[in-house]
Amino acid sequence: MSDTVVTRFAPSPTGFLHIGGARTALFNWLYARRHGGKMLLRIEDTDRERSTEAAIKAILDGLSWLGLTWDGDVVYQYARAARHREVAEQLLRAGKAYYCYASQQELEEMREQARREGRPMRYDGRWRDRDPSEAPAGVKPVIRLKAPTDGETVIEDEVQGRVTWQNKDLDDLVLLRSDGTPTYMLAVVVDDHDMAVTHVIRGDDHLTNAARQKQIYDALGWDVPRFAHIPLIHGPDGAKLSKRHGALGVDAYRSMGYIPAALRNYLVRLGWSHGDQEIFSTEEMIAAFDLASVGRSPARFDFAKLENLNGHYMRLADDEDLIRAIEAILPELGPSRGLGTTFDPSLRRKLLAAMPGLKERAKTLVELLDSASYLYARRPLALDEKAKGLLGDDGRGRLAIVLPRLEAIADWSAETTEAAVRGVAEETGLKLGQLAQPLRAALTGRATSPGLFDVMAVLGRDESLSRLRDQLA
Repeated sequence: MSDTVVTRFAPSPTGFLHIGGARTALFNWLYARRHGGKMLLRIEDTDRERSTEAAIKAILDGLSWLGLTWDGDVVYQYARAARHREVAEQLLRAGKAYYCYASQQELEEMREQARREGRPMRYDGRWRDRDPSEAPAGVKPVIRLKAPTDGETVIEDEVQGRVTWQNKDLDDLVLLRSDGTPTYMLAVVVDDHDMAVTHVIRGDDHLTNAARQKQIYDALGWDVPRFAHIPLIHGPDGAKLSKRHGALGVDAYRSMGYIPAALRNYLVRLGWSHGDQEIFSTEEMIAAFDLASVGRSPARFDFAKLENLNGHYMRLADDEDLIRAIEAILPELGPSRGLGTTFDPSLRRKLLAAMPGLKERAKTLVELLDSASYLYARRPLALDEKAKGLLGDDGRGRLAIVLPRLEAIADWSAETTEAAVRGVAEETGLKLGQLAQPLRAALTGRATSPGLFDVMAVLGRDESLSRLRDQLA
């Protein structure tokens, strides 16, 4: 086996890139980067019925959005079927595999007997040592591996430790179907070998496959890669992750307003730990990632934790980058909010000016866009219930007192508007909040917003005064 570490991510394109797959890809990517190696991408599209171009695109887009780049060209498993057949025939010639002519009816009888005896179905090896000349006419055979019948198959797993299977419990698996198509087990072994994969890092639902695959490697005399089977992700209630828990496609997290750096950081901590550290830059992740610190029990998905982490990353993000990230999902979010699919230059400038205040509170890009709604709301503003309460008779009366003072300001800024409002408060004996709250309600339609005087500065003199006059009309 080569000295260069080579990992691979090998999804089936039967649906989107789900969150568990994204974490598997991340672990492969980090391990390869940590060891100066390569992560390859293989699309396991041998299930022709269920594999779709849309799913392939969703997987490639999801990985790219997450920042998980692969090395070299994408390998498509189906395109390598001739090579898989060639290896099955090689095993046949070497006496390590054989033609099996068992009919569907015979296999069904074996299955029925296993059911009656309360044991798993195992092929009974009836064609293992028979001469093909005894083959029934017109039956197309499968090719089966001549698996060892005694002793044990052992995997020294980097996460699970030593895992042992009794060979008597493993039957002769099919390598090539009767129509000449390779099975998943054979295709995976041949592809991993030909791609020089040194480490197979995947979900522990593949652990029993590792026993079968090792038997194929041994029969071919090929080096067996190191295996690392990582626990699956469960929901907060400990049940297997389902759609209601967040087992969604990576594209759904993007639409919900999460940013790649936060999702990467969240995923790396699902099942892997590094002391008490929760927040990792990409460089820190690469430097620290190892398989020894991956736990054996399932990780639990926690939306609240992901949201808090996302909020942290948004506060650290460059303002211009956040606007670009919102623009990327605006075609989905904009129309329902009375926005187009891009920001016009004037709104973009306002958003940029307001961003320092906006990003302090929001936990997702969607929240950020909604909290900025006062910037793109149509006049007269629709008020929420709390804002209506603040603009009861007393509130509007206070607006009427402040408005002339604000109208007198020529050099409009956060500083000048604040000085004017404070001046009115002192003269009238009102508290600053008693003036600020109705002003905020009239300017934003809400009871909460970024700093009031920042809001006035971003809206500008004309828009601010017009909104105040709307409420007094």
